[in-house]
Amino acid sequence: MASLNSVFLIGNLTRDPELKFIPGGTAVTNLRLAVNERYKDSNGEMKDITCFLTVVVWGKLAESCSQYLSKGSPLFAEGTLQSRSWQTQDGQKRNVLEVRAKRIQFLGKGQSKNQDDQGQNFDNKQNQDTDISPADEEVPF
Repeated sequence: MASLNSVFLIGNLTRDPELKFIPGGTAVTNLRLAVNERYKDSNGEMKDITCFLTVVVWGKLAESCSQYLSKGSPLFAEGTLQSRSWQTQDGQKRNVLEVRAKRIQFLGKGQSKNQDDQGQNFDNKQNQDTDISPADEEVPF
């Protein structure tokens, strides 16, 4: 049976990236992304739906995002869906579905920390050569 796990998103950051480092020294950041969809309802009225997603970025790509992006920045993200679960300190099980970034492209004129770097494209090639994944290390969020 064939399978495909690929996600392409364009949206705006809802908050500034917060760069963290796992105990092994690898950088990680979560990008909270708002993706808007516009459609016409059965009455012919235009409606908007906003989907909020977390894009997890690792390594040098995480450092670049933290350096150049801020709340409101428009971006394109390419990655894969991944689910993870954990148990809270009070014993409750939590699950989350996230996008693990393979590529981030900064788009247009947003609230970027450095306006000269808009439109840059960053591949996460460094992370393709490493065995580190959220399943291997505790994510510090």
